[in-house]
Amino acid sequence: MNGIISMPRPVNEPVLSYAPGSPEKAALKAALSRAKSTVKDIPMIIGGQEIRTGKTKTIHPPHEHAHVLAHFHQGDAGHVEQAITAAINAKRDWENLPWDQRAAIFVKAAELLAGPYRAEINAATMLGQSKNAYQAEIDSACELIDFLRFNAAFAEQIYTGQPVSAAGQWNRMEYRPLEGFVFALTPFNFTAIAGNLPSAPALMGNTVVWKPANTQIYAAQVIMEVFMKAGLPDGVINLVFVDGPTAGSVIFQHPEFAGIHFTGSTSVFQDVWNQIGKNIKTYKSYPRIVGETGGKDFVLAHESADVEALAVALVRGAFEYQGQKCSAASRAYIPKGMWPQLSALLKKHLSEIKMGSVEDFRNLVNAVIDRKSFDKLKKYITEAGSSPVAEIWAGGKCDDSVGYFVEPTIILTEDPMYVTMQEELFGPVLTVYLYEDSQFERALELVDSTSPYALTGAVFARNRYAIDLATKALNHSAGNFYINDKPTGAVVGQQPFGGGRASGTNDKAGSVLNLYRWVSPRAIKENWNPPVSVGYPFMSEA
Repeated sequence: MNGIISMPRPVNEPVLSYAPGSPEKAALKAALSRAKSTVKDIPMIIGGQEIRTGKTKTIHPPHEHAHVLAHFHQGDAGHVEQAITAAINAKRDWENLPWDQRAAIFVKAAELLAGPYRAEINAATMLGQSKNAYQAEIDSACELIDFLRFNAAFAEQIYTGQPVSAAGQWNRMEYRPLEGFVFALTPFNFTAIAGNLPSAPALMGNTVVWKPANTQIYAAQVIMEVFMKAGLPDGVINLVFVDGPTAGSVIFQHPEFAGIHFTGSTSVFQDVWNQIGKNIKTYKSYPRIVGETGGKDFVLAHESADVEALAVALVRGAFEYQGQKCSAASRAYIPKGMWPQLSALLKKHLSEIKMGSVEDFRNLVNAVIDRKSFDKLKKYITEAGSSPVAEIWAGGKCDDSVGYFVEPTIILTEDPMYVTMQEELFGPVLTVYLYEDSQFERALELVDSTSPYALTGAVFARNRYAIDLATKALNHSAGNFYINDKPTGAVVGQQPFGGGRASGTNDKAGSVLNLYRWVSPRAIKENWNPPVSVGYPFMSEA
């Protein structure tokens, strides 16, 4: 390489409006129509080859479960082994490719997503994961584009970080990829996460076995198509469709397993960690374990809060994408004196929300992801309706006749330790506890101690002393802490995302911190004038 290479400075991808008459709205509606008129056949991609097993599962839109979008080909343990072999075989050439050449592939993928694939990836996310146009735009288009562009710049930042050198020597640092392969295990709810978890390690020279959630496969195949069209070599990222236990039984017993990049439930991540621990003597090196898991994200209002801003934050934070965000507002602590005004605003906003298919752009709320989620949410709502310490204050209706629709629901509870204040539901359910206006410090204690999670949280106040008090008291309560804003909507490069406690390893996707986890540094010292004598000056007599 005859030059010091710098990546183009990244900027966050502008969010398109999809306003009436806009070209992007016309393009998206056309992409939705094309997708609905075709039943896709989706193979696994291993070593760059399409793998069809003939053993297929059907993909349906969550909001229209009678319609068939696609069939995907299920794999087995043998395909996981095949994917690992492909990753290992591709490793030498890939890690020896100059970093800027690797980065160029992912920056090219970002350009494809920003241009010719924008409508297609958004339509796939809307139909496969039941996201409205705006939620798809900020996820599958903008955030994924941002991950790809910013990660390339973060890689440059890592590689240019070099130690000082004393006189007569030259010290330098290499940032090698991990030794072995990386396993990317990705969730249904964010297409951007599904794209980032395999591509971030790959950017740093690792090769990857990628298993997406079955309920995200429809968009995952578009991501893989984009990566391949951008020039990703065969075997660098291998896309397999198997169940979690099948993947784990092979991957976590393989000596070349080097790390896992995970987003999903806390229980699954803890099981993964346990399996890795049991097999630790098997591995060539200690695997990197990077995971973002659950959340029970809070909104705490001080009596000085702007009530109108608070009402909007609660509705958007709790009910956008049906509350199926790790960061979604799911428990709120409100001063009793504020409730009459706030409750009137909440009633007004909720009355204006429409729920239905993503193809009707007037709908803010769509369906939850599947039958399992629907049944779980319905159970919690039903139990709250008959609880002596809780009531269904708004919403509560569930209808699975056409799709898995759960109405935006607010539970009002007298018990700050009520089950829906503690457990992650992952749906459009917000539980509100009213505290005495003079007990703000007690409310802070409740926020910090009620849930095992520590992902996101928000404090609303105009009183700066209250803001300062909350910021300090809730120091470990959220990895992403918001002041006078909803607890959702982290932007790559602006609010690196991740939390602690039961919410994960807090390795901050969307920042340089995450990429450091996918390299194994080597320090090199070159001595210009090596000694030629064993003795030291102190050994001579005066």
